[in-house]
Amino acid sequence: MSNPLFDALFGIHAGKSTPFLRLANNQLISHQEFLALAARLANAVSQLGLAPGDRVAAQIEKSPEALALYAACVQAGLVFLPLNNAYTVDELAYFVEDSGAALLVCDSAKQSGLSTLASKLGTALETLNADGTGTLIDKANTQADEFNTAERSLNDLAALLYTSGTTGRSKGAMLTQDNLLSNAEVLVDDWRFTTNDVLIHALPIFHTHGLFVATNIALLAGSSIIFIPKFNLDQIISALPDATTMMGVPTFYTRLLNDERFTAELASHMRLFVSGSAPLLAETHKQFEERTGHRILERYGMTETNMNASNPYDGERRAGTVGFALPGVEIKITDSETGDPVPTGETGALEVRGRNVFSGYWQMPEKTAAELRENGFFITGDLAKFDEDGYIHIVGRDKDLIISGGFNIYPKEIELILDEQAGVLESAVIGVPHPDFGETAIGVVVAELGQTPELDHIMEGMKTSLASFKCPQKLIIMDELPRNTMGKVQKNILREQYKSLFT
Repeated sequence: MSNPLFDALFGIHAGKSTPFLRLANNQLISHQEFLALAARLANAVSQLGLAPGDRVAAQIEKSPEALALYAACVQAGLVFLPLNNAYTVDELAYFVEDSGAALLVCDSAKQSGLSTLASKLGTALETLNADGTGTLIDKANTQADEFNTAERSLNDLAALLYTSGTTGRSKGAMLTQDNLLSNAEVLVDDWRFTTNDVLIHALPIFHTHGLFVATNIALLAGSSIIFIPKFNLDQIISALPDATTMMGVPTFYTRLLNDERFTAELASHMRLFVSGSAPLLAETHKQFEERTGHRILERYGMTETNMNASNPYDGERRAGTVGFALPGVEIKITDSETGDPVPTGETGALEVRGRNVFSGYWQMPEKTAAELRENGFFITGDLAKFDEDGYIHIVGRDKDLIISGGFNIYPKEIELILDEQAGVLESAVIGVPHPDFGETAIGVVVAELGQTPELDHIMEGMKTSLASFKCPQKLIIMDELPRNTMGKVQKNILREQYKSLFT
């Protein structure tokens, strides 16, 4: 039987005793042991009555068993739905009901709170804990170490990932086997992953970055993984001498730079550092290269598409950009009203087409039609521009665009200037209601440690760099910017907090 995703990621390791996962306690799990665990879980889930195409929702802590559940779903032809551990019961109710999940897997501590929900929706409820215990594991331990892999095609769904829903009801992005496999194949080649690589993995696995980028690449290339439950500075520093690659969000790298133990010698044998999920400050690029000699590789992706663009492995990794479209991926920047490409240097809507692009939103045909063109291009909602060398600059989200007195203001343009000011660590520019202009820009800045930015001086200086309508009406200092679990600044929270500033 054929199951392209399982065969490519997992089947190739059948019988291999080579290390796959190294845990924080230095325990090693071989490919063979991991596949046996996945097979037991696939048997256990099938015994619950699930069939290919059924959805499995999982709100569980990161563990080898949690990763094996993903493998089990692929092998059994089930659609995997990983969910952020921070979601409340009310939020989970929407995801489970909307997806029609046949099984919900949770931590034992949440079982009692979710039992009523599961019963109401007719969803089976099992537990799986961070320490590898739980009712699902109990069932799996009675099963065989082999499973008759379900036959699936490249067009069959493999995963359902819900968007953040900051601008409305969360949408379930339908990802096929081909979406996941094609992207992993491209990244293995583009980033030069081999069986000799050892990847530091401290990302969550409920998100595309940790699950479908980091894990799928390592599996396809036959690399091994140092598996860390979450970012822990001591564990990362301890793991670096044994690693060759690392994937992280910008916060990972700023925290490393703030630790004197992180030296050029410690990173000397590393081959590649990759950053994504949120913009990496140019200053972080500079400091990291000065400290280690390594230039972080920044890339660009999203829930609906996995990875779209990357700075080059060979060649200039340009700060403030996400490089070029990946092989097999088409990117164009268009006028949002006409859909026509805009000239180089001008900001427009970023659209992407390729095998990596999702098949649509779950049970939302109108949303799918609005964002996925008939010609296959997906309107990402990101605003971007090409520079004169073809590098892609992400300017911001379409929903973050500020229209003040009829003029368009792109927050990123202002943020780049603010970030360069004395005493400023980072910034976020948002639009808030204004009685005269309808909307106006304000800047929220975080001070560098021990510094106090002179806001009036900064405001005055910006008038020489920006047109008057672009200059923020006010600058505000915060201790830190609100971020989600992947490090993205949550501008919706800032907009809500300051919505009455001028009204």
